[in-house]
This record gives sequence, C-alpha cells and structure tokens, in this order.
Amino acid sequence: MNAYQTVIGLEVHVELLTDSKMFCSCSAEFGGEPNSHVCPVCLGLPGSLPVVNKKALELGLRTAIALNCQVSPLSIFVRKSYFYPDLPKNFQISQYRNPLGVQGWLEVDGRKIGITRVHMEEDTGKLLHELSEEFSFIDFNRSGVPLMEIVTEPDIHNPEEAEKFLMELHRLLRYIEVSDCNMEEGSLRCDANISVKKLSDTHLGTKVEVKNMNSFKSVRKALHYEETRLRGILESGGTVEQETRLWDDGREATEGMRTKEEAHDYRYFPEPDLPPVFIEPQAVDEARKMVGELPGVRQARFRNQFGLSPYDASVLTAEKALADYFERACEFCNKPKQISNWIQTNLLGILKEKGGSVSDCPVLPEHLASIVEFVESGRITATAGKIVLAEVFATGKNPERIISERNLIRIDDVSELERVVTEVIKENQQAVMDFRQGKERAIGFLVGMAMKKTGGKANPNIVKDLIINAIKNSR
Repeated sequence: MNAYQTVIGLEVHVELLTDSKMFCSCSAEFGGEPNSHVCPVCLGLPGSLPVVNKKALELGLRTAIALNCQVSPLSIFVRKSYFYPDLPKNFQISQYRNPLGVQGWLEVDGRKIGITRVHMEEDTGKLLHELSEEFSFIDFNRSGVPLMEIVTEPDIHNPEEAEKFLMELHRLLRYIEVSDCNMEEGSLRCDANISVKKLSDTHLGTKVEVKNMNSFKSVRKALHYEETRLRGILESGGTVEQETRLWDDGREATEGMRTKEEAHDYRYFPEPDLPPVFIEPQAVDEARKMVGELPGVRQARFRNQFGLSPYDASVLTAEKALADYFERACEFCNKPKQISNWIQTNLLGILKEKGGSVSDCPVLPEHLASIVEFVESGRITATAGKIVLAEVFATGKNPERIISERNLIRIDDVSELERVVTEVIKENQQAVMDFRQGKERAIGFLVGMAMKKTGGKANPNIVKDLIINAIKNSR
C-alpha cells in the first residue's frame, strides 16, 4: 500500500479596518444599499486616478511585523490583469515582486509555519445570483475595499493544522486591531492550495486550489475532501489536473471551476498612476510599537504572572482590549483568578447580550475590581455582586454608591436569617421532602429561595446550615 504526504499552503485575504477604500474616499463600511458606496475611482471610470490609503498601508505594515516578516523598504503596486464581471477595471491593483513583507512565520502548536509574503491590494465587487433566475446582479460596494493577502509556504501537513493556523492568524489579526476578521461578512477569506504525493517522490504533486470557504470548519472539511479525492486519483493511476475548485458547503464536496492561471497569465506590470511606496525606518519603528506584546507571548505571561489556566489565559488574550482590561483591573484588585472569572462568566455575558464590546464598556476596570473586592471580602454576596455589575453597566454609577443606595451589604444576622429560612421551608415542602429522600440538589433550590427573599443579600453559607439543621430537627 502506498504512503502519501499531503502538502498545503494557504492564501488568506483580509479586509482592513479603515474608514475609506484602498484608492478612493468611498466608505469601506460593510453593507449599505447596493452600489451606494461607489465613485469613478472604484468603478474604474476613464480619467479617474487612484490615491493610496495611508491607514491601510500602516495596518499592512503592522501585520507584516507581527508575522515576523522582513519589511520591504520599497513597495510597488502593479496591475494584475484579468476579467471578472465584479472587477470593473478589468484589472486589480495589487503587489507582485515588491510586496510589503516577506519571509515571515507564525507559530502553531510549537511549529513555525512560513509566511511567503504579505501584500496589499483592493477587493472586488460581489455577484448576486440568488435575486433572479435569469440574471446575475453586481454590488460594487466592496470593490476597492483595502485587502491584505497573506500567503503561507507549503508547510502545512494536514487539514487540522490548516484550521489551527487560520484560528491562530484570526486571533493575531484581531489582537493587533487590523481587521474584525468577520468571516460571515467576508472580512477574512481563505483559498487553499493542496497537493498529494507519494512519500517516495522527490517532487511535489500537482496542486489544486480550493475556494469559497467561509469558516474554519469549511476549510478543514474541504481539504479533507480534496485529500481523499487526490489520493484516489493517484491510486487509480490517474493524473491530477491543476485547477481551481469551489467548495459546496451544502453538499460537502468540491466541484471544478476553471483551470488554474499562472503568474504570466495575469500580465503584471507597474501601476502607472501610483508612485512607489518607500517604507522609512521610522514607520517600521512606529508599527512595531503599535504591535507591542503579541498574544502568544502575553498568554504565556498571564499564566506565569497571574497563575491563570491555559484556557483562561487564551480567552483573555483573544483581543488586545480584553487583555488590557484584565491587567488594568488587576492593578486595583490583586485577585487575578477571581477577576478572570468575573470577566468571563459575567461581564462578557452582559456584553454579548447587549451587543457591546470591552472597548466601549461602561463598566470600567476599577469598577469590576471594586465589585470583586466587595464579594471576596464578604461584604456582599456573589448574587449581590451580579446585581451591582448589571446596574453599573446600565448607569455607569460607582459600585460602592449602588451598594449603599440599595442596601446590599450581606446579611449575617442569624436571627434575621432564621425567620427567612422558616418561611422558605414552609412554602417549599416538596423540596424539603426531596432533600429528606436524599436529593442533595434540593438544598440548592431552598438556598436560592432564601436568597431571592433577601434580594441576594443573605449569607448563603449560613442559610444552607440553617436550612439543613431546621429540616433535620423537624423530623
């Protein structure tokens, strides 16, 4: 039986976080009425002249540095000539021989995956086929949006590693704040080149490019499908054809699209309307400062400095704003594990429900630290802490003021709690019977009823002991 080796390289397209398009002042915001974010430049009308978006270059430079690339001191834009109906100029302004960055790497599971190049270009429009059975429509709103392409070396050995690479790249790009990487909106898209060869072969197999993958799972499934298909061709004595194929998520299969173009098919030549871009050392230094401590390094530091688990450290370093928020809160309250728990369990839940982000969160890091301090010191219960957190989020008030106004200080008075427990037992006889029959969860229900009666202020430990003693003594 023949043994085979799979070789995979990825081409990742990333839309950048800019207000305007790559070569004009039209809005780069996603959505809008079709063809409402267009002008003569992004429509490729005669006589229009492009101007490079400086912010897009800065974000591309930041990415090249984060991916450990060598930054090209001279970067040249070219015309990449090909016809697609969603590309109105019949060429795409891109980069070829002089990209922004080259020869970088990204570490995945302790192994460095090579980055061939990071280059800048403009996005295409979007074809809409589902609006009519007879016609296809074109929305040019996306045409000209700043697009960054990240091309890997053929260093990836299996579909699972390709998926992990994309997830790590996704985390990095969001962390350094160059893209929202929203795959549903097309902000991050991936084409994959895959080939299969016998282990005994000294040369790589014929590669196939797979397009139209809009999730990490789709990339993994599509590459598994192609891996199996290509091995089947070789095992039957057939010849693999170099081509571009589309992934059909519904059928979970690829289908042929066109034979693959080579570089000479694109007829690259320098863009005559754009001057060369010179990257000054000062610009590189500024970009390096903006990148700062990368998420992998920060994750390791969080584990060592704060004693966090690998999972907690990974969640907190998923975004720079979140990592900054955590560290700032720890400056006010030296209880990192508890702060981590409150962020993940409570704060992120509120943000998800309300549709906000840590960057514009009304609960300041010092507010969260104060709530954690109140709970950990025993002055308020965890339930009361959640009430305070929700009100701080809604009003922006200081937690101490809310605790005072709502009289949320924890109730430890046994005589007061005994009266509450008596009422709870009287009102919930079924739960009392369940507890007597050995159902331990019933005690949690009874404690919860007592907490509800006291507005979350009762000391839950005292309440639990009082309930257990009251039930045992009532036999």
